[in-house]
Amino acid sequence: MKQKSVEKASSKKNEQAKIKALFAKERVIVPKQEGVDLLLNKNFGTVLSDKSLQLSLVEALYLLEKGVICLKDGHGRDIDFELFVKKASRIDKEFWTRYLVFKDLRTRGYVVKTALKFGADFRVYDRGVKPGQDHAKWVVFPVHESSILTWHDFAAKNRVAHSTKKRLMIAIVDDEADITYYEVRWLRP
Repeated sequence: MKQKSVEKASSKKNEQAKIKALFAKERVIVPKQEGVDLLLNKNFGTVLSDKSLQLSLVEALYLLEKGVICLKDGHGRDIDFELFVKKASRIDKEFWTRYLVFKDLRTRGYVVKTALKFGADFRVYDRGVKPGQDHAKWVVFPVHESSILTWHDFAAKNRVAHSTKKRLMIAIVDDEADITYYEVRWLRP
């Protein structure tokens, strides 16, 4: 009996040390608190006008998996890894593919940010480069191996990369969650 109460106390202490985040509709918000600066220094999220931090869905899942944040819904209920994957996959049908690529790139030491304004999934900064210090080197499009990518789609992705002065990277995720990266560049004969 005593061991159970010690485990409960330890579990509560670990949860209190985590940064609290709220999943509301299609957004994950970290209210203004100590953890916001920590996350910003590690290149996660976007600061909102009220000084809170908005995380992308893939950033939130990554931080949840790493045990950095504890995620709650609007009613104060805990959201665990599996539940969040289900909810995020309802919002974005390609969420799991995007998440695997995001996680792989972050694990390799790259800074990965969303690239919606560039018409891409991610913009990726070279190792050691922080957003704002220099421009992203790549725009990345995660694609599942069973997806069909037409030449028209490919040309559109290439045009996005070229017009934003970034390199195009296609990340192909297979059924075993292995990722193969292809960098595409313009060549002049």
